[in-house]
Amino acid sequence: MLLEMSGITKKYGTLTANREVNFDLKAGEVHALVGENGAGKTTLMRILYGMEEPTSGSIRVNGKEVSFSTPSQAIANGIGMVHQHFMLFPSFTIAENIVIGREPSKAGGVFDRNAAAKIVMELGEKYGMPVDPGKKVGDCSLGMQQRVEILKVLYQGADIIILDEPSAVLTPLEVKELLINVRALTKLGKSFILITHKLQEVMEVSDRITVLRDGVVTGTLEAKDTDVEQLSRLMVGRELVRMVKKPFQPGDAVLEIEGVSIKGSKEQTSLRDINLTVHAGEVIGVAGISGNGQSELIQAIAGLRPVSEGSIRLAGQEITRLSVRKIRETGLAHIPEDRYMWGAAKDATVLDNGMMGHHHSLQNKWVISSRKVRKKVEEWIQRFGVKTGSVETKAQYLSGGNLQKLIAAREFAHEAPFLIAAEPTRGVDIGAMETIHKELLHQRDQGAAILLVSSELSEILQLSDRVVVMYEGEIAGELVTENATEESISLLMAGGKQEA
Repeated sequence: MLLEMSGITKKYGTLTANREVNFDLKAGEVHALVGENGAGKTTLMRILYGMEEPTSGSIRVNGKEVSFSTPSQAIANGIGMVHQHFMLFPSFTIAENIVIGREPSKAGGVFDRNAAAKIVMELGEKYGMPVDPGKKVGDCSLGMQQRVEILKVLYQGADIIILDEPSAVLTPLEVKELLINVRALTKLGKSFILITHKLQEVMEVSDRITVLRDGVVTGTLEAKDTDVEQLSRLMVGRELVRMVKKPFQPGDAVLEIEGVSIKGSKEQTSLRDINLTVHAGEVIGVAGISGNGQSELIQAIAGLRPVSEGSIRLAGQEITRLSVRKIRETGLAHIPEDRYMWGAAKDATVLDNGMMGHHHSLQNKWVISSRKVRKKVEEWIQRFGVKTGSVETKAQYLSGGNLQKLIAAREFAHEAPFLIAAEPTRGVDIGAMETIHKELLHQRDQGAAILLVSSELSEILQLSDRVVVMYEGEIAGELVTENATEESISLLMAGGKQEA
């Protein structure tokens, strides 16, 4: 056995993140680690990678007992980790990012850029993952950045590679490429531990699957002997309810965008002549490869980016140049695409983050009722299954998925006439995904107009009434969902033409 983790327990005060966990990995294997947010997956892998020390338990690599207190010790033992949020320097080249810390040098210790480029070029060719060594990482797609991360751990000599939510920010085509690369690398002797919430990907690429629930292993199964339904039951401890979508019955126009353009820069895609209407009781899905104007569209509507031309009306009122607060008061709720940059204050408490945007309605003569706030936030935590020690816990200590659930609950609670839901289920587990999807359709059925921006085409097809596809800052096409397929959407995403 290449890797054995035995009886791993990790406690944080009264909280037990892992309890007597056993996990192993064979050479040339993909072993998936799945479970709900807060189940203990990332904690277990942080222990393996030397970022945390276990309260008890042991680790063996190639039969030898080891103990890591830093990632460098794990790397020295052939273990690498590709984090969900990439650890790259945007202003550095691909070659510089890959060799950093182990740079080739000329006489006198001067960094040898030519040697670095040659090494990286050969590394990419060896593992079937070619790259341009001289290209700045900041100019690369997210899929290419992930390739750079994988090549970086391979350059460091990793035989065991931990992938933490590797497809969370990738397009469908990039996901397919990633899975092909993973299987190809196993044939070259590399072994993978895959942390993910996407069970279809797990079934496609994994050899074995271990399920964690509340820090305890509920099963280790051969992928060929299980299915998504069984894995879901092991993850959440119950049967998931199949979602039923009511017939589409649109009402009056709630959001009206006419001729909106935004001047861009070399680094950012501008918007060009966007015309879009979202009606009450309607979900419009926005699809597109990242960087094709979706972010600019969201920010223009929410008042986070100035509009160069055109107008935006919300509930009949012109909001094009209003402040963020005024736009929200007009009737906007917003689940942002980046929970850390736009959705939360990491140093603030769960309570304070839950209150954001609600504080004006919960105050009385400039004084905020702490009792009302606490009651509301605790209700949202319970309803959406946010796992936290208390409402006084700082947001930075929540897992990414639990923070996402808190933000979604906060924004749903506005019950606004218009909701932007940008990547609403990014990084959340299957149970939370079910809850968020049901709430989106509930608000739609109650008359809300919803703009759903998602990189998950299955999510868009499941929830949307209409789909618009963005390409290079323009709307490349519009489809009625019942006539749309992943193939027809992907064609538009790649710049193809819509069939007449």
